[in-house]
Amino acid sequence: MVLHGSTVRHTDRVQTSTIDPRPPRRIALLTADPSYRVDDVDRHLTAEALDAVGVAHTLVPWTSDVDWSQFDLVVLRSTWDYTTQLAPFLAVLDELARVTTLANPLEVVRWNVDKRYLGDLADAGFPVTPGRYVTPGDDPTPVVRSFEPPVVVKPVVSAGAKNTRRHDDHATAEVHVRALTDAGVTVMVQPYLPQVDDAGETGLVFLAGRYSHAFRKAAILASVDGTPITAAGALVERITPRQATPEEIAVARGLVDWLGGRFGPLLYARVDLLPTDGGPVVLEVELVEPNLFFVAEPGAAAVFAHEVVRWLSVA
Repeated sequence: MVLHGSTVRHTDRVQTSTIDPRPPRRIALLTADPSYRVDDVDRHLTAEALDAVGVAHTLVPWTSDVDWSQFDLVVLRSTWDYTTQLAPFLAVLDELARVTTLANPLEVVRWNVDKRYLGDLADAGFPVTPGRYVTPGDDPTPVVRSFEPPVVVKPVVSAGAKNTRRHDDHATAEVHVRALTDAGVTVMVQPYLPQVDDAGETGLVFLAGRYSHAFRKAAILASVDGTPITAAGALVERITPRQATPEEIAVARGLVDWLGGRFGPLLYARVDLLPTDGGPVVLEVELVEPNLFFVAEPGAAAVFAHEVVRWLSVA
């Protein structure tokens, strides 16, 4: 991840309240197995902010054999290896959710780990990037050829653009889809929106349901062969602060409000939007393990820590 540019301020800030003194409570920040390379850009700012409000915190891989009841709260942060171990991951979350509080809650995690949730958002009336799905055993040709190239092929369970690729013709896209479905993977096919090459994505971060800040992510599928831009095997996310437009904020806020009504309170949410001639559309909603890019907004980590304290007060 490369950070460029200066910080951006906005007026729609989360309001924090005075926190009553109380004995230290302990939380786990859930991360990936140590064998998995994790470049969590939020980690140090999160730790400093939690220290400042007196919350004891421990970085714990989700694969650890630990007594989860020792924690008052478990916060999903950088569990990016779950995509290849989805069933064991969800089993661990189910186990710990029975003995402590999980943020975000298990129900919304189960919904968000599979990109077919975009269909739910479309059915609810939100503008989403069009997409169709190919399950193992299906013929990919009708789905792939329902979109004009370039098209994007990605697994419905994925993170960090793994096995995601842009194709400039139908034939290579079909080969990619077949390779994934032959391995038992369900695939999403979407049109590639060319506006992203210049404008990039806009990520909007919400803390406890309130808009916090935004950032710009440069296109990662704009390379010649359509593969994600990587360095030393890791995805390169070129991030800069960005001032979200009123229209972008309205779309993202409406979506987060809808999520709150369906799943209950969320500690954090990230809504990634793409520009189109008809207005912003939702590319993804990140509710499980997103970078929240606190570096893009001074004070955002402190707000996050105060919201953690608030969650602890009702845990």
